[in-house]
Amino acid sequence: MTPRARTNQLLYQAELLLAVPAGDDEHAEARRMAGEEGALALLELALESLLREVTEHAGLERHDWHELLAPEGMALAELERLRGLAARPDSWLARLLGRIEALHSSEGVARRTGGAAQGLIAVGSAAALGEELQDCLRAAKREIAELRQTSEEW
Repeated sequence: MTPRARTNQLLYQAELLLAVPAGDDEHAEARRMAGEEGALALLELALESLLREVTEHAGLERHDWHELLAPEGMALAELERLRGLAARPDSWLARLLGRIEALHSSEGVARRTGGAAQGLIAVGSAAALGEELQDCLRAAKREIAELRQTSEEW
């Protein structure tokens, strides 16, 4: 499978996970949370696949997003573009990277919709994670098309 095909496959699989209905039984919330975290893990794999794809011409040995998107990383146009996005807090990539970091923490990223500590005011919905990931996916797909074009020109 080519890096491009793998990136597409991972993005598609993340979309499928986000589209799975949680249901309305006693496992619905856990199923929703598992779908969100599973989709996020697939998005992290897709990011690394994308980095492999758009840096193919550079012949890199490693494609870890931590290394390639670090400010001191290799100077390639595609990577510079992604670093710029990662540095903008309102961008899809910055939001995605923040969620990926949370995914790797011991608390995870998905949250239950109910059961907030007594006396605390809820500031947003836990279910909004799925919507945020869908927004990131849509924006990423637009960006990927442009990155691929730049990479193919090389």
